[in-house]
Amino acid sequence: MRLVLAIISFSLAALLIGFGIAQRTVLAGPDHITAAVETTSDATVTVIDGTTLNSFDRGQTIRLTGADTIFAAYGRTGDVLAWVGDSTSYNKISLDPATNQLVSTLVAGEDTEVPDPAGSDLWLADYTETKSLGFTINVPEDISVLIVSDGVEPAPSKVSVTWLLDNSTPFAGPLVISGAILLLLGLGFLLWAVNHIRKSRGPRRKQPKLPKVPRKPTYKPVKRDPQPAAIARGRRSAGMIAVPTILAGALLLSGCTAPLATVDDGTTLETAATATPETEFETPAVTEPQAKRIVNRIATTIAEADKGGDAALVATRMDGPALDLRTANYAVRKVVADFALPPAIPASTVEITLPQQNDSWPRTVLAVVQDADTTVAPQALILIQDDPRSQYKVHYAMALAPGTVFPKVPPASIGTARLSADQKIFTAVPAELAAAYGDTLLLDSKSEFWDLFDTEGDSLRAGVGKAAQDAKKAEVPSTAELTFSNIPGEGQVVVMVTNDNGAIVAVNLSESETIKPLEVGAAVNAPSDVAALLGKALSTRGITANYGDQLLFYVPPAENGGKIILLGYSQGLVSAVEL
Repeated sequence: MRLVLAIISFSLAALLIGFGIAQRTVLAGPDHITAAVETTSDATVTVIDGTTLNSFDRGQTIRLTGADTIFAAYGRTGDVLAWVGDSTSYNKISLDPATNQLVSTLVAGEDTEVPDPAGSDLWLADYTETKSLGFTINVPEDISVLIVSDGVEPAPSKVSVTWLLDNSTPFAGPLVISGAILLLLGLGFLLWAVNHIRKSRGPRRKQPKLPKVPRKPTYKPVKRDPQPAAIARGRRSAGMIAVPTILAGALLLSGCTAPLATVDDGTTLETAATATPETEFETPAVTEPQAKRIVNRIATTIAEADKGGDAALVATRMDGPALDLRTANYAVRKVVADFALPPAIPASTVEITLPQQNDSWPRTVLAVVQDADTTVAPQALILIQDDPRSQYKVHYAMALAPGTVFPKVPPASIGTARLSADQKIFTAVPAELAAAYGDTLLLDSKSEFWDLFDTEGDSLRAGVGKAAQDAKKAEVPSTAELTFSNIPGEGQVVVMVTNDNGAIVAVNLSESETIKPLEVGAAVNAPSDVAALLGKALSTRGITANYGDQLLFYVPPAENGGKIILLGYSQGLVSAVEL
């Protein structure tokens, strides 16, 4: 028997080990699949949509050839198609499930050329090579790949996509291990059998036959009539058996039945769960890594423009009030070399990213960035992208006030809504905020809007408010007159909702200082920065200097009440004219 067990163990071990090894070798499936296509059209753009990229479960390796310059990028499908445009011809790549090969379909349009897509803020990542380009990604179905040469020449003609396949053999290891255990077990049985055979060897003697033992006499029992068993009589005996059975069945059935609500008249009411409709939100304008990359690109471009005072270069990444302040500063610095630059845009850390929930354009993103030097105040940037082929530009760049506690906002993965400026759900209408704050700067506590604002810690009010204005007027000689005024600027009113249904509001206020002589023949002297923009230092007619204020407020919801808080600001000279 021991030898039989050893043979069975050896046989099973050989079978398990052999099958386990076969799974890793001859029975193993392919570890990848490659599909390719060669386009024949002259379209300058090729698009591989997310459904095609996810034809198989694992990552995708894309290889492109057939052009001198090859550019590829991937982004959200809606963004990619928006950049291509409705009127542009492009090749649409899909997978034929019958042959597992790529198929190219021309989507006809009027436009045949596109701008250079390299460096666009829409892309989650992009690649550029000459002659040949290959890259590996792992993207979901809502991501598509854009392929272009230079926007004028046809797109790279040869496209292949390789998917890794799961050819893992999770049972191969256990099979081999199990076979090895059986092999050891069989070896144990074999050694046991050999040992038993060795011990059983030796002289054997025949045993003598013993005498037979006489048989014992047998007795047959006398048969008697069996006593009849007591028979239960009457109907109670059956009832004693049936009743517990019925009760047990009733209890079981009652335990399996859901309780029903009852009303006084004995009727039953069925209750049903009410389905809560799901709220659909638009996609955030950017992802958090995308926002960081955009801010870094902006910071690099503006730093380069600051070095040379390049107004054309800075205009590629700034717009609105932020651009007005920068270009005026460059103009002053050409005359006054030591005139201070506005604060640089730090590229080191993006502390807060708040994108607008928006699948269309224009799109808005609020970003709070902190310099590596923590003694420098963080800056709040309002970035706006006008259309799919435009870059994000800094519309507002405001230094946060010391000790500012920023309102709680949704995470970047969710984003928030940008509301219109005429909303009346806050303690002040955002469109009227610049005028109201400007009125408090001119009239101080006599302003009708004074109680709307939290004046404690408002450093801008200390610098340009009524007290500062009165101090400047006192320094003007009696032969001249200095007046102050302000009006809402031309910058966009940006309203972004916070977690408590309040809003972060960015507005533009235009302040003016006008000085003019009161006597004939008298002249007024302009400060160096105003003289640099004006082109002269003296004027007998008078001078108006215009300053741009970029203001960032937190406005509480009307239902909660509370004062409006100035979170940050930037202020500087933007123009000067002679009366």
